[in-house]
Amino acid sequence: MTRLIAVDPELEDNYNNMARRSDAPELLQRWSELSADYRRRADAAIDCAYGNGARERMDIFRCGVSQAPLFVYLHGGYWQRGDKSIYSFVAEAFNEAGVDVAIIGYPLCPQVSMTQLFDRIVKALAWLHGHAAKLGVSADRINLSGHSAGGHLTAMCLTTRWQGLDPGLPADLVKTAIPLSGLYRLEPLRHTTIADALNLGDAETGRLSPCNLAVAYPSPTLIAVGGAESGAFFSQADDLIESWSDAGLVMAKYIEPGADHFDIVARLTDPESEMFQRAVAWLS
Repeated sequence: MTRLIAVDPELEDNYNNMARRSDAPELLQRWSELSADYRRRADAAIDCAYGNGARERMDIFRCGVSQAPLFVYLHGGYWQRGDKSIYSFVAEAFNEAGVDVAIIGYPLCPQVSMTQLFDRIVKALAWLHGHAAKLGVSADRINLSGHSAGGHLTAMCLTTRWQGLDPGLPADLVKTAIPLSGLYRLEPLRHTTIADALNLGDAETGRLSPCNLAVAYPSPTLIAVGGAESGAFFSQADDLIESWSDAGLVMAKYIEPGADHFDIVARLTDPESEMFQRAVAWLS
């Protein structure tokens, strides 16, 4: 597509995390290897289809504890990269802590629009709630988290009126939320090369920016940022906190010391880290 908005070099530097981390490809490969290893060892149901699309699949990792909290994870990649298979390793420490885990895959831009992508996430969570018993996890203890683009999708789910979609769904389908290094106001991204695959127009940018939207149900929300992130991610977190300050939900901000945009995912999976311990304590 023809770029209509000029790239802002400062915003490009702040948001282009792959460029800021020279070893990012090697790190993602390492995560893929760890994930493949855990899938071989885990009590897991892999590639559970919540829709007809090839990427409309989720993986379930069971901890073996009846009615355990369920930690649902949405991967990052600016809505245009990544795959659930890279992130199976996220489940291991949570399983060992007595928490079930679901990792949701979803179609990517530009094969779908961002609106269509988010619709798939909503569909996946509704499907998960309806099929939880068959999968051996709790429908009543769904906690949602995601990193970067997944953090955005997590926040968007808090603006979803579940009973408006299906009267059989609970208003509090998402019991708690933990967005990590998320994007909550999309306008700045339109001034970066990241936007080239997203094809965001004015209207879609507005209606997919959680900062512009009302919270549908006041699920307690832990907003996490890495201490070594660029300033843009601190601004994004602060904008969401300010926008939702009157929403009646319990909100906390947590900064993981010394963690950049990739490190915060690794800290989430480290039982010794404060990020992991705060996440587990936050679950309902």
